[in-house]
Amino acid sequence: MSSIAFIGLGNMGGGMAANLVKAGHDVRAFDLNAEALDHAKDNGCKTFMAARDAVEGAHAVVSMLPNGAIVKAVYTADVIGHAPRTAILLDCSTIDVATAREVETLAQDAGYGMVDAPVSGGIAAANAGTLTFMVGGTDEAFARAEPILSAMGKAVIHAGGAGAGQAAKICNNMLLGIHMIGTCEAFTMAEKLGLDPQTFYDISSVSSGQNWSMTSYCPVPGVGPQSPADNGYQGGFAAGLMLKDLRLAMEAASTAGATTPLGQHAKDLYEAFAAQHGGMDFSGIITTLQD
Repeated sequence: MSSIAFIGLGNMGGGMAANLVKAGHDVRAFDLNAEALDHAKDNGCKTFMAARDAVEGAHAVVSMLPNGAIVKAVYTADVIGHAPRTAILLDCSTIDVATAREVETLAQDAGYGMVDAPVSGGIAAANAGTLTFMVGGTDEAFARAEPILSAMGKAVIHAGGAGAGQAAKICNNMLLGIHMIGTCEAFTMAEKLGLDPQTFYDISSVSSGQNWSMTSYCPVPGVGPQSPADNGYQGGFAAGLMLKDLRLAMEAASTAGATTPLGQHAKDLYEAFAAQHGGMDFSGIITTLQD
């Protein structure tokens, strides 16, 4: 059994920490939110009022935080130099590539092994332990991190060196945003042309237009497997989080000199949608097309 400090117990982190407990680990949890700490305690975690106390003596540190600035602040102030040098550090937040590489370099210079390991799968997968982890870091750091990540997910993939996990995540989610908008447009147009949504699904789901947003996360209520569309577009992956990922993707595209016109358009559309409906599931963007 390993002692694992877990920093950040929000919608994703809470379920992830609980799955580490289920896997037999001693989880030392910290969050600024008292309700999140209470929930973690109910799930078998030991809770702490300070991140420095949580990481003391830990074999590993896992973080799930809102943005790069917070990740950098937490690691520089509370983790690096406070967790044992033998601890493996795993940041599962979705942040910009540059900050991920900077924090990993700081950790390595201080004698730690560290990986960036952002996730795909959303809240339901975090709770079920079926996340996909895209991991950046050295071969040695990945080998140490993999068993911990496997306790929280169904797939753990080494994407490359420092920052590669973040790069894979934002490229994947840019494609997801584009696919979802296209899927919403197709269903809306099909209905306006007189096609029954279920009939269109039956045709397109086995034709060349098939994609994950259609067959696994259909934006039309009552069509395909159960999805947030069947619950008033609540739960799932919030539009505000999709917008965050698309902004990160556009920032990375600019830095890398990549041409991403559809990614930019998807970002613009989600910017307008999230301004009014940031907490709604990202598939809810279909409602703006129907109007």
